[in-house]
Amino acid sequence: MSARVLIIGQGLAGTALAWRLWERGVPFVIVDRDEAVTCSKVAAGLITPITGMRLTVSWRYAIFYREALRFYRHCGRRLEQRFLFPRGYVRLLKNEKEIEKWEKRRCDPELQTFLHRRTPQLDADVIENPQNGFQQRHAAWLDTSAYLSASRHHFETLGAWLRADVRPEDVRDDPEGVDWKGQRFTHVIWAQGWSAENHPLLQWVPFQSALGTILSVVADLRGEKRILNRGCWLLPRADGTLRAGSTYEWTFDDPNMPSPEQVQSLEQTLRSLLKGPARITATQSAVRPIVKGRQALIGTHPAHPRVAFLNGLGSKGSLRAPWLARHLVEHLLDGAPLDPEFDLQDNRV
Repeated sequence: MSARVLIIGQGLAGTALAWRLWERGVPFVIVDRDEAVTCSKVAAGLITPITGMRLTVSWRYAIFYREALRFYRHCGRRLEQRFLFPRGYVRLLKNEKEIEKWEKRRCDPELQTFLHRRTPQLDADVIENPQNGFQQRHAAWLDTSAYLSASRHHFETLGAWLRADVRPEDVRDDPEGVDWKGQRFTHVIWAQGWSAENHPLLQWVPFQSALGTILSVVADLRGEKRILNRGCWLLPRADGTLRAGSTYEWTFDDPNMPSPEQVQSLEQTLRSLLKGPARITATQSAVRPIVKGRQALIGTHPAHPRVAFLNGLGSKGSLRAPWLARHLVEHLLDGAPLDPEFDLQDNRV
């Protein structure tokens, strides 16, 4: 049987998989629950090189970024719509401890490619305490909502997108292939995000997913287009709207309902960044799929070689999905070995 792939989930992971198969002319069907709020639809789509409290370069950033840049630009040309927007990214240091840490880190050769040579100039009438910061190069943001929506429409026109809630028991595999609703496939790839915690074949995967909240904001930045960050990030989008975030809640009852304390803390951090007034117009929350101790996992189930998996991208989905999707497709179609850092079977616990 020639290759025909069933993809479960049309978030950042599933969409990248569909495009990688489309590039190679391999038939596929992508099935999605079509929920209004998902992690991928809510995601800010930030792609930034120097991150975290340690002020280090994101792991394998240059490799992932080059691939993401080519991938999203190619999708944009195909769909005649722009999705990826390179942006300056200004990191403002929060306190004396961060300033001291940065003074030690700033001369690290690994950082130089990603540092703008000039000190960022910010409007002191807009930004509170605008000094003590640095600007990053090779940063961007992906309009995830537009990208997912346009991709869905494209797949629909191909007859390759379906709305359905696929349960694990609905999909049956054998040594020769996979059955779903009377259709036959060579492989099924589960790319459902954090709900994969409940998949009976994947319960051994050490998920540690986190609820995140992003704010929609109205504020006058006086033309500032760069992404700003001090305690939280603030993203001026191409349509003139602002988004700010985000939170991490490791325990939660409702996947779309953040704790009031987390939202209040985020609002306070945002207002400590801005000197002028900021009006919160909306909050959006969803669960990031995170696999404990891993950057992401891809591959096939050790006892079910027709059942594949791409998950655990966390907050780096926009950056890493294109590379991971290509890597997995090459493994399934060509037998290419998987990078052991991501191999589902090598990382079994």
